[in-house]
Amino acid sequence: MVDEIKVSCWDEFEIELEKLEDKRRENKSSSEFLYRGQGDCEYLLSTTLERYAKQPLSIKEYHHIIFVAKPQIEAFSQKRWDILSYPDGIGEWLDAFDTLLPSSFGNPQSLDTYSYMSYLRHFGFPSPLLDWSSSPYVAAYFAFRDSSPKEHVAIYVYLESIRPIIGKLGASDKAEINVLGPYVRSDKRHFIQQSKYTISVRYRQGEWVYAPHTEVFDLRKTENDRLGQDLLWKIKIPFSERNNILKKLDSYNINALSIFGSEESLMETMALRRFNF
Repeated sequence: MVDEIKVSCWDEFEIELEKLEDKRRENKSSSEFLYRGQGDCEYLLSTTLERYAKQPLSIKEYHHIIFVAKPQIEAFSQKRWDILSYPDGIGEWLDAFDTLLPSSFGNPQSLDTYSYMSYLRHFGFPSPLLDWSSSPYVAAYFAFRDSSPKEHVAIYVYLESIRPIIGKLGASDKAEINVLGPYVRSDKRHFIQQSKYTISVRYRQGEWVYAPHTEVFDLRKTENDRLGQDLLWKIKIPFSERNNILKKLDSYNINALSIFGSEESLMETMALRRFNF
């Protein structure tokens, strides 16, 4: 389950953020809040890989897919990544970090693989990375970017641990979430959007697989509350506030142009200013 907070306007949203920040400071948490905007509050908190694949993939299976795709992606992007080879490189890495794998994606041996996965995520390739921002304002932009009418949008607020020392507690046969980023070579969007990512993995039938984040948030709520980890809030804001909020964000220079930096995003920003504001 997720703690839901319903607000009616931007000012109330900022008040709720302050309350959460006060709670974090009171508990002397060493974690930082992460924010994710979704254009409909009814959407599940899921990765693009979950939505694209028909069944959960193991880490090794997914690595095979992105390894095979790499030559064409490098040819078009004119970028190079020295990722773990398949099958030997990824196999050795999985063996070496078997008991510590959930927190090992950012170590030196796999850093270029994580860099490559981050790049793929920003350009729409199905990914096990769930993307977040360190900025609630960037998250709010993504929540309200889609103009399709709905009742409420949602901005999720995630805190890895409320405790002073970060250290996940749990069993490998249960899904575990870990935070990755932000210091990795990636596309400029990664830095403009203040991106961080979470992955959810668990051990199943002798191998590590990517697992839905909801396995942690929904099935282990009581345990998470007791341990003070993987805390999640869902702030619902009326879609009717879209123009007001996008106009305010635009005054902070948070818009399609500043976030994506492309000609298409320039047209999107200019159209919003001329037609909506």
